[in-house]
Amino acid sequence: MPGVAELPLHSGSVPAWMLRLMERMSKSILEALVELKGQDSIVLGLSDPFWFQAFNNVIGMDWDSSGSTTVLLGVLKSVTWSNPDLGVLVLGGKGSRMLQVPDEAREASRLLGVDGEYLVKFSRLAARLDSSLLQDGYTLYHHSIVVSRSGLAVVVQQGMNVDVGLARRYHVDKFAVEEPHSGVAGEPGEALNATASESGVARRAYLDIVYEGPERILRMLAEVNRIVKGATTLDSTWRNVGGLKRLLGIKPYYYPVEPTPQLLKAVEELSKYQPTSDIELALAPGLGPKTVRALALIADLIYNAPTSVRDPVTHPLNPYLYAYAVGGKDGKPYPYDRSTVEKTILTLEEALDKARIGDKERLKALLRLRKLLPKG
Repeated sequence: MPGVAELPLHSGSVPAWMLRLMERMSKSILEALVELKGQDSIVLGLSDPFWFQAFNNVIGMDWDSSGSTTVLLGVLKSVTWSNPDLGVLVLGGKGSRMLQVPDEAREASRLLGVDGEYLVKFSRLAARLDSSLLQDGYTLYHHSIVVSRSGLAVVVQQGMNVDVGLARRYHVDKFAVEEPHSGVAGEPGEALNATASESGVARRAYLDIVYEGPERILRMLAEVNRIVKGATTLDSTWRNVGGLKRLLGIKPYYYPVEPTPQLLKAVEELSKYQPTSDIELALAPGLGPKTVRALALIADLIYNAPTSVRDPVTHPLNPYLYAYAVGGKDGKPYPYDRSTVEKTILTLEEALDKARIGDKERLKALLRLRKLLPKG
């Protein structure tokens, strides 16, 4: 099921010799997928965190590591840019590499004939969605786009929550604000989720609030801050531990939003932009996490339009089984088996060589092997 995966933060790096084998294995897998199912199958696969994790495990990365995202996408970026004939490219990456997306989108436009401007806009939207409109305690530090020659694309990005020692991976396959993730996997937690379908009324309220202008927004913010602080009728419940939350409902955004100079500037920028749709709002200058939380408070307490607190998780993710393919870098469930990896690569490469001269039977036979696996 595509969506969101939560992974423990791991340290360490991949040895150079192992990385070379991972790249060679990945290249063979990608070539087989393109030959048998087409370029779009790669994008569709990587939009599913279970499939993503299976790919990661098959090449030998740790089954439960935050590094599975950074290493696999790094490997796939190296392979796809070295082999543009695959018809698939991975843009962006970890840290400062996220900033490479605009330049790489232009190059992707030249190599694949895709719309580079759309890719940049999709990149910006996905980053805003999982950093501002969805606030779940994770800070984004990895952002990649996978795009095929047809223009099909998915954004895969990862956030870090140092306090709980977890990373969370997001798969965004829709150019939309509402339910942009192609599914969800992981352990649920607390969130302010303005991307939820049940937040539609709240998002419309956000647009109405922005239309009111900065002075009116700040007056409404002062009013809701007084309510949340218990300065009016809620004063007695505020003095009781947890009383306010019990009265208003347990919502992670029910705490004051202080009108700092940065927030004042953001509100002014947002009001000048005057967005008229969800997409325009999400891409508007000045829309950061604090601004969204201010809008959520005003929408809830003044407009009676609450924002969802549903964490975008639909089912747990446990892809440990796939780690038995060749072992793992850290020795789990058993040490990385270099001999098996090299034999597997040779088998795939030989099948691909035959497929290139018109004989796809061996490659198809490898695909049929999964039918022999026991179910369950």
